[in-house]
Amino acid sequence: MGTTTPISQSKKRKEAANSDSIACFNPGTLEPLGEVENMRPAQVLEIVARARKAQPQWANASFAERKKVFRALLDYVLAHQDEIADVCVKDSGKTRVDALLGEVIPVCEKLRYVIQNGERDLAAEPRSSGFLVNKRVRVEYPPLGVVGVICPFNFPFHNVFCPAIPALFAGNAVVLKVSEWTSWSAKYFQSIFDAILSRFGYSTDLVQLVTGDGQTGSALVTSGVEKIFFTGSPQNGKKVMAAAVDTLTPVILELGGKDPMIICDDAPFDHAVSTAMLGVFTACGQMCVGAERIYVMDGIYDRFVAEVVRRVSALRQGPASEDKGGEFDVGAQTMPRQLDIIEKQVNDAVKKGAKVLVGGKRNTALNGQFWLPTVLADVTHEMAITQEETFGPVMTIIRVKDEDEAIRLANDCAYGLGSSVFTKNAARGERIAKAISAGMAVVNDYGLGYMMQSAPFGGLRVSGFGRINGREGLRACTAEKTVVTDRIPMNKSVGFYPISAITFPLVRDVTTLLYAGSLGARLSALASAAKTVLGKSSPAR
Repeated sequence: MGTTTPISQSKKRKEAANSDSIACFNPGTLEPLGEVENMRPAQVLEIVARARKAQPQWANASFAERKKVFRALLDYVLAHQDEIADVCVKDSGKTRVDALLGEVIPVCEKLRYVIQNGERDLAAEPRSSGFLVNKRVRVEYPPLGVVGVICPFNFPFHNVFCPAIPALFAGNAVVLKVSEWTSWSAKYFQSIFDAILSRFGYSTDLVQLVTGDGQTGSALVTSGVEKIFFTGSPQNGKKVMAAAVDTLTPVILELGGKDPMIICDDAPFDHAVSTAMLGVFTACGQMCVGAERIYVMDGIYDRFVAEVVRRVSALRQGPASEDKGGEFDVGAQTMPRQLDIIEKQVNDAVKKGAKVLVGGKRNTALNGQFWLPTVLADVTHEMAITQEETFGPVMTIIRVKDEDEAIRLANDCAYGLGSSVFTKNAARGERIAKAISAGMAVVNDYGLGYMMQSAPFGGLRVSGFGRINGREGLRACTAEKTVVTDRIPMNKSVGFYPISAITFPLVRDVTTLLYAGSLGARLSALASAAKTVLGKSSPAR
């Protein structure tokens, strides 16, 4: 094993900001994986130009052809699950099970949805032509051109393929800038796209992965791509918006969450505990929809805390890349700086009265970026850990007396991505879910709002804006276009110019005829219009 510390890794990254390469490490062992190119702005512009050149051929491909390509991609992923999981484990530090659950399955489900429903979602849609009954109107969904994506570090495979799939199916070329912290896997993921596109005779420039630092990402935002999809922190989301202003590039922002999980006193207990464990410890808590605030009602608070303490105490942590047979439940933090963030939040909570029942510190027994699985009880909203994204394996438990207090506290946060509530009472679950201010609410489960690809995914407030997934996500990758055609050809047009003395009263009467609420007013307007046309009334009333 290597001896590089997380702190020295961060220092090396800062020193490398102006270098030609970025060093990559295995977060679970700190062993070097190699280096990737730190691409400069000029290279990004060249890559975007190549993507733009490749895009028309793909845009002209039929939906049937696109489905064949996507079916081949899905078959490839299924045939290489073990290899994909191993790459994700080395690059991000998560366990192999987490890699299958959080990387492979979401990509497969995205592909399945698009293959089955993408053509329907992007088909030209007839709309009402209103009072213009002689016209037809439809909305078409042509591709934008080149879509730019800036990926976060937490799910290296998922965060590349899930945004690329709808953008590509909609007929676009895609340029994706991967995170500096998970850049080692980019070459392998690029090879997957290259293999599939080449097999069907399309340019590999259609999908290109870019590696580099913040300058590289900024260059992509300002490169002239037609749209930017960004996933990351609110702070960096603001920088992306600011950079996009100069080129008026539209952006969709997914900026993380601080999701509440409300566990009522009538919750299905074992299911609630098991799901809370999943929501907190999957991918070491490094999920935008992680269950970061767990509100437990008085009636079952002590029982819930005792049970999660028992289960969390039994969790096994270690370098997942060295796990040969399911030895570890929890992996490493991908980014060394996250350990500092978690430590600061936990220490602040303890200082203000919270109790660490399990963990609560770095796992110094392991030579990697590990935070011990933690249970933090008696947390209050005066603590930073209820307001700031933790992104770590910390179960933060808040006692509440009833559902009104649970709802009030759940909404007492700047984030608004996902939420969940557990109760055996269906009406109660619906009531609480409706009252929580978030982009998604799940009753008696966790995270399914994202997995159900027919539904839009996105948040409120500092969690960002815009939606991915479902029909909304596919159409977000298009330039909606209204097309109006003849239903009944008109050989003679209504003439307004030059304006005559009867033009104004006639238009006024026709407006009343179309929009008046009473039949009497409409009949009066019709009579007045007839008199005006026949010249039997003066122009002014």
